[in-house]
Amino acid sequence: MEKLYLSTTDKKIAGVCGGLGEFFDKDPTLFRILFILLILFSFGFGVLAYLAMWLVIPSRPRD
Repeated sequence: MEKLYLSTTDKKIAGVCGGLGEFFDKDPTLFRILFILLILFSFGFGVLAYLAMWLVIPSRPRD
């Protein structure tokens, strides 16, 4: 089974949305829009969620 990693190729800030896109085989733009909506409608909780994921999700190991 594929593991969740931060994206090294498709990242705007830290690679969280790119990594989610690779893991779920979806367009990372969808996750970026979801995070923006979460930030806007949850009084900043999305920022905390993004930062937590950035800290928890490991970087892809080098081959």
